[in-house]
Amino acid sequence: MENSIEFTEDAEVVRNKQVVTLAIGGLVGALIGLAAAYLVWKNAEESGGEIDISAGEGIGLGLLVMGLLRQVAKIGE
Repeated sequence: MENSIEFTEDAEVVRNKQVVTLAIGGLVGALIGLAAAYLVWKNAEESGGEIDISAGEGIGLGLLVMGLLRQVAKIGE
């Protein structure tokens, strides 16, 4: 009986760690996204007031983000 109670507590601790990890990751991601948007806006403001991102720049940025996510996923291995 005691083993099943400990297992339940262990599973709850693991679940809490998962929730905290996801919350922190989401918050950090949101802050980084806001910072990136601010930099794009500030750069556009300095260069003429219009945000001008070409399709090639968008694709390149998307590939960079995918590469970053791949590297982050490898951290846990």
